[in-house]
Amino acid sequence: MKQNTVIQLKKPGSEPEDPLTQLLRSGARTLIQEAVRAEFDEFLAKFANERLEDGRQAVVKNGYLPKREVQTGIGAVEVQVPKARDRRPGENKAKFNSGLIPPYLKKTMSVENLLPWLYLKGISTGDFQEALTSLLGPNAAGLSLSTISRLKLQWIDEHDSWSKRNLAKKRYVYWWADGVHFSIRGEDANSCILVIIGVTETGHKEFVAIEEGLRESELSWLEVLNGLKGRGLSIDPELAVGDGALGFWKALSKTFGNTRQQRCWVHKTANILNKLPKSSRKKAKEMLHDIWMAETKTAANEAFETFLDTYQDKYPKAAECLRKDRDTLLAFYDYPAAHWQHIRTTNPIESTFATVRLRTAKTRGCVSRKTILSLVYKLGLSAQKKWRKLRGFRHLADIISGVKFADGIKIENKEAGEEAAA
Repeated sequence: MKQNTVIQLKKPGSEPEDPLTQLLRSGARTLIQEAVRAEFDEFLAKFANERLEDGRQAVVKNGYLPKREVQTGIGAVEVQVPKARDRRPGENKAKFNSGLIPPYLKKTMSVENLLPWLYLKGISTGDFQEALTSLLGPNAAGLSLSTISRLKLQWIDEHDSWSKRNLAKKRYVYWWADGVHFSIRGEDANSCILVIIGVTETGHKEFVAIEEGLRESELSWLEVLNGLKGRGLSIDPELAVGDGALGFWKALSKTFGNTRQQRCWVHKTANILNKLPKSSRKKAKEMLHDIWMAETKTAANEAFETFLDTYQDKYPKAAECLRKDRDTLLAFYDYPAAHWQHIRTTNPIESTFATVRLRTAKTRGCVSRKTILSLVYKLGLSAQKKWRKLRGFRHLADIISGVKFADGIKIENKEAGEEAAA
């Protein structure tokens, strides 16, 4: 990369100040507060017609959260986010969460994090100037269109370098895999981002792959998985978690054939409920919940049969949707119970990209394939820095050593407990 394609931020106090330092120091606090207030007013407007029995407004402003600092590339900017109070009875209360100051950026937020975030809020490159001026004040003129374009090229180069990194010393115990779809324009409309998150031997979660693909085809996944092997990833993960997309599972069997499969219960539940009438979905969802929340595999199989007996005559497609993946839906019972909440679903991917999906859906097709790939990479790795270690990570050594588990308990411990009970 040429030297002039990189934006260098000077240290606080250095002279002369660069435009980024000037714009953030001159008006960021007030203008960010105004933007958050406008966001909060829009939130309250959604509940304007909600009233209590006595006629009072159901959702109202309730002061502010404690002041906190948002760290930028040139220092801290103090912000205060308003709170809402939902006075309606029940547990599912409306809660205001600022999209402008999201939780995972509240402690550290650099200018490089701010720019892709604005882009994903639906702002085309040409609209950056107006958006930054509204957010950060008139000094945002220091961020020209060419500056933003150079930053985007830098992100593309960073992703390209990351995608070629050596993996010879890596070992992953679990994988989560999914295809993340976005609003892409023109000829790239069938593209998606193929994502793999892995758990290392020490329990740390990290991105293994963030690559473009054509839908979620076997050929696209083969290219990704063969690429990982070609860069030195030689040991098969113990378990891979994913949805029912056949492309990934076919590609996995050809590249990492010793890896067991665990189907995502969130995706499976949604697929089954879509095959049932709305009047039956609440009960069916509860019955599916009884399966994957059962304490033992035996109890899960009993709940499994109950569901099939209930629905196979009236709604055979829903019953078959569940029946065909029995083994891969219940695979998690052969792993430590402390890991179950992690390996039953693809939640690590879903939670990371939920907001990104929402933002790109509002771009109305103005995002290109190269742009979205680099933005997903930048925001994904930013989120990765704040991930916690896998719960019960010490059991990973047992899995690597070949220790067997039944109903989430080491078989040797389970047998000893049964003998004591007898």
